Amino acid sequence: MEIKAIQEEIVDEFSMFDDWMQRYEYIIELGKNLPLIDEALKVEENTIKGCQSKVWLAADEENGVINFTADSDAILTKGIIAILIRVFSGQRPADILTADTDFIDEIGLKEHLSPTRANGLVSMIKQIKMYALAFESRNNQN
Repeated sequence: MEIKAIQEEIVDEFSMFDDWMQRYEYIIELGKNLPLIDEALKVEENTIKGCQSKVWLAADEENGVINFTADSDAILTKGIIAILIRVFSGQRPADILTADTDFIDEIGLKEHLSPTRANGLVSMIKQIKMYALAFESRNNQN
C-alpha cells in the first residue's frame, strides 16, 4: 500500500473519535500492538535524540524496502512511533524521502502534544528520513 493511502486510512480512523481522550487511548492501544523489538537493538546508536522518553528505532532494507522496528519506555510515545512505522515501514527509501507528513496535522496530533513530545515526534520523523537517505545513497552507489 502506498504511503498516502496509509496516511488517509489513519486520518479516517482518527475522525471516528469525538474527543482527544479517545484519540489518546487509541494511540496507546496502537503502541501496545507494536511488535516487540529485539532487545539487542535497544542500544544507544538506535536511540532517537530529542525525545523526552527513550525511543529506539532500527531499520533494515530487504528487497528494496525499509522495515522499521521500534520501542519506547513511554506508552503514548510508543503509540506515536507505531503510527509512523505503520506509514513508513515496508516502503522504498525514495518514497519515504518524498512523502509529506501532513496527516499528522490533519489528525491534530502535533497540536495536542506537549512541546517536548511534539519535538520528539519531529525527531522520530527526521530519523526515519535519515535511514531512508542512508539506504537510498547506498543503493545509488551500487
